[in-house]
Amino acid sequence: MPVLRLVDREPVVPPETLVAAMAPPPRFARARFSTYVPDPAQPSQARAVEVLQAFSTTLTPPAKRLFGRSRPAQGRPGVYLDGGYGVGKTHLLASLWHEAPEPRAYGTFVELTHLVGALGFAATVQALSGHRLLAIDEFELDDPGDTVLVSTLMSKLVDAGVRVAATSNTLPGSLGEGRFAADDFLREIQGLSAHFEPLRIDGEDYRHRGLPAAPPPVSDEELAARARSVPGASYDGFAALVEHLARLHPSRYGALVEDVPLVCLERVYTVTDQTAALRLVVLADRLYDRDVPVVTSGVPLDALFPEELLRGGYRKKYLRAISRLTALARQAGPA
Repeated sequence: MPVLRLVDREPVVPPETLVAAMAPPPRFARARFSTYVPDPAQPSQARAVEVLQAFSTTLTPPAKRLFGRSRPAQGRPGVYLDGGYGVGKTHLLASLWHEAPEPRAYGTFVELTHLVGALGFAATVQALSGHRLLAIDEFELDDPGDTVLVSTLMSKLVDAGVRVAATSNTLPGSLGEGRFAADDFLREIQGLSAHFEPLRIDGEDYRHRGLPAAPPPVSDEELAARARSVPGASYDGFAALVEHLARLHPSRYGALVEDVPLVCLERVYTVTDQTAALRLVVLADRLYDRDVPVVTSGVPLDALFPEELLRGGYRKKYLRAISRLTALARQAGPA
């Protein structure tokens, strides 16, 4: 058996490195507008490139008028990429970040909330208020505390002149729907929505466009052989990994799989607990960001979440996770 097990890893991300590390993940390190391939059948994709390229021109400091007064930037201070999973929103967000002048920051929604937790609210505002762009991937509001926190943070940063771009599967005015009593926090949600110009991107999941279905799970014996064949691969029992994820803050999941060339998960089962399922969504995102292939035994990956969860308020998150894990399983290929 390989020595490496993810459950033996306890990654620690020092707070002082968090802001400096806010950049697109390795999968999108080379993403550019020129490398985004719009679907000819979906005009909104080509239009998204045009709109974001125009938005990138607003990221420089506003031109000075006479007597030293700045001309305010035109339009809303943020752009919000809304669309289904697999239409290239993260690619476009990373492309915008690469176009932006320094200082700039890129992170997922959970990484942003962790930054506030690690540095404190005032220090986070101070650390980001001089940035030309804050890019937020996977923007979601899963609980009232996050709603108030992010609403206040965004208002402070926008007032400081920071331009914001975000991606999500939910329109900004609908954030929180199906997750908590969104009506009780309508003012905060409407305040967030007012910062953004929504940009809808239509299309089918490019990860499965014209491609075969994900490879079926392998036997436990074949899984062990695959892990032994790849130096540095990890091998974990799925149940043990689910328990380990509960002990780690989701912001550390990226470090958990850093530099792992292949993840092997034994005896995957359908996860019925919503809290555990949402942790697996974050892990799937971090594996996908880092381009880590996955091989599994047990149930097929499209059976990872039960129908009752897929019908709930987090449906889009679960479908995105299945889509990404399927792509990573296909990437792993046969033995």
